[in-house]
Amino acid sequence: MDHLHLEEFTANQALWNSRVNAHLKSEFYNLEAFKQGASSLNAYERDMLGDFAGKSILHLQCHFGQDTLSFAREGARVTGVDFSDEAIAAAENLRDELGLEARFECCNVYDLLLPERFDVVFTSYGTIGWLPDLKPWAEVVARHLRAGGTFCIVDFHPVMWMLDDTYSHIHYSYFNRETIVSEQTGSYASTDGNLLPQKEYGWNHPFSEILNALLQAGLVLEQFEEWDGSPYNCFPGMVQDLDGYWRFEKLAGKIPLVYGIKMRKPV
Repeated sequence: MDHLHLEEFTANQALWNSRVNAHLKSEFYNLEAFKQGASSLNAYERDMLGDFAGKSILHLQCHFGQDTLSFAREGARVTGVDFSDEAIAAAENLRDELGLEARFECCNVYDLLLPERFDVVFTSYGTIGWLPDLKPWAEVVARHLRAGGTFCIVDFHPVMWMLDDTYSHIHYSYFNRETIVSEQTGSYASTDGNLLPQKEYGWNHPFSEILNALLQAGLVLEQFEEWDGSPYNCFPGMVQDLDGYWRFEKLAGKIPLVYGIKMRKPV
């Protein structure tokens, strides 16, 4: 545990615990469609990962496990990790209801120490921004990969986190120079009126920090991608284009919204 940020982690854990029930009921996560067989995985991560059937996958910061269970449905041996005990309980309930094979672990990602090594370590969409320091995170990634294994992250682009709450003006630094503190009402996935205002703490991470942390942990870069469309309508002012992706109407095609990094642990 990063004890220097215990207050922030505790507040963020409470925030995510409070969101779970609203997210389970939200149109954003569309749980009923998922239960009927829909996958929650997007084309970006599928293209980066390639065929993962039969592989062992460690899914970091998995929330209530839709992506984790999507991997399991398609033949992967998967373990999901999240620091929200409410989310992990929901993930285990969903796993059991659907009769799928998956393991879930509740802990801060910095504290993860599993005995096995995995073919793939995966994380996606709004994950590392909750971590103040990427060096210990990258060490967790490398430690849990087998030799020759793949790490893949698909996430919202660092440029996105520079924008203000209206996503129309630059407000925050591109660099990780401050803790970003905000008070949230509702959620990106739900307008549930029962969600009370809560503080959240986040950190911006430039690509130099992301890549150097992973390179210093011993991984080798294989692929880097940037895309100008989001698979999710989770930010104010987005419109859906004919290709199905969401973009800011005034900034469409001008800024990247999502990136992907694929790295390998040397043999």
